[in-house]
Amino acid sequence: MSAPDLLVLHALRCVGTAGLTRLAATTGFEEPDVESELIDLAVAGLVTRNADFGVWSLTEAGKAEDVKRITDELESAAARPAVTAAFDGFLVLNPELLDLCTAWQLRSVDGVMIANDHRDPSYDARVLNRFADFHRRAAVVCAELSVALRRFGRYRVRLAEALDRTKSGELAELADSTSSYHAIWAELHEDLLATLGIPR
Repeated sequence: MSAPDLLVLHALRCVGTAGLTRLAATTGFEEPDVESELIDLAVAGLVTRNADFGVWSLTEAGKAEDVKRITDELESAAARPAVTAAFDGFLVLNPELLDLCTAWQLRSVDGVMIANDHRDPSYDARVLNRFADFHRRAAVVCAELSVALRRFGRYRVRLAEALDRTKSGELAELADSTSSYHAIWAELHEDLLATLGIPR
């Protein structure tokens, strides 16, 4: 199992500059625990805090340390083949996810693409049904990843929660917030690239 300090360090690598709330959601830790890890990482010169905005980011030393530790974790678990296979499955799904997000944000009216104002519940329901079908297949990929490395299990939970929040009426939670399904999927993409050492 990944050490808490590595999970916090790696979360910053995957989400970029972030505050405690987002890092807590990403890692599944309580905010005081995240802050405690960040302070220790800052003392070690691996992260830095922007006091004006209350956000944290990796230093160059922090990025290098994350690369080393994530690679060591992957290799010591002999998980590279399984993660690579799951990444292939992710790449098959990725274009569909982007299309679904576009369908949620825009819609065609008389052949013209306009912003979806979510005033047509039947249209939104059709898109959400497609998202639910997508999620069933995405959950399979997440399950394969979590078998390979347990830290990937958090994505399956977070994606399901974002979809549930959307179904409950929080419409931005599908594609328009930092806690949205789309944002979590993008974090997973970044995590897979970082874990496998694939440059963007």
